[in-house]
Amino acid sequence: MLTADPVATRPGFAISAVSCRSDHTRWSAPEVRADYRVVLVRRGRFRRTAGGAPADIDTVLGYVGVPGEEESFAHPAGGDTCTSISVAPHLWRSLAGDGAEPTAQTLYTDPKLDLAHRRLLAAGRSEDIDYALAEELLGLLSTAIGRTVAGRTLVGDAAAERDRSLVAAAREAITEADPAAGTLFGLAESLGVSPYRLSRAFPRHLGVSVTHYRHRVRIGQALDRLEGGETSISTLAAELGYADQAHLTRTVRQHLGHTPTALRRLLSPEPGLRFCPADHVTSPCRARCARHGAG
Repeated sequence: MLTADPVATRPGFAISAVSCRSDHTRWSAPEVRADYRVVLVRRGRFRRTAGGAPADIDTVLGYVGVPGEEESFAHPAGGDTCTSISVAPHLWRSLAGDGAEPTAQTLYTDPKLDLAHRRLLAAGRSEDIDYALAEELLGLLSTAIGRTVAGRTLVGDAAAERDRSLVAAAREAITEADPAAGTLFGLAESLGVSPYRLSRAFPRHLGVSVTHYRHRVRIGQALDRLEGGETSISTLAAELGYADQAHLTRTVRQHLGHTPTALRRLLSPEPGLRFCPADHVTSPCRARCARHGAG
């Protein structure tokens, strides 16, 4: 019996947790898929044949599939659990190059790729599918495709100056809350580049990921609003593009160590509190503090 539970689905990709409880040793009937896909095993093992070449698939050896490929499966060891990543053709081409197809069906999952797999699943449990998960996904796919597509050349590999302009345009879109910047894939499309190129350009030019940069901008905007007396955390979350109030609270606490409510108190002047004159400018004191001349 085969079950597939969606982890995340967007126009460019679909990630599913696939569980199989079969224990048949014989090959299943051939089936043809219409998508590019990367499959990594979380638990168990099984056999796959594609193009007449059988392979034993387990936690150390995943596989890459392409459209039109005929494949069959056997499960002599019982059940297994996998992560299946279906990739849209345009995203595949942006990572592999035009017309590039895998030269190897199997994919060696070394510790780094195993960690990338686990990080992807962890990102799938967060609310930030459109940036955090998208960036983890692009990194994993780049590694997987790089190991299976010989001599890949990335489409639109631009000079550093062009990437610098790209980052500047992306920063403006994020800061100005352009609707296209609601997702990493949407932002890349609006700028006419691949999501992978946009994701790679930020660390090269700013030293941080596009996800981290977006968090920084939104947290700064949240601080501005809280400092200005914003009283509704749920309204603030919605207007800044967070999934809900809890998502905003977790993100702010992760980056600043305080909840939005606590930050609002920290940023609001206490009643009757003034700052000392120039000779005590670093020490706030109560208005009645005559010694500091603030009374």
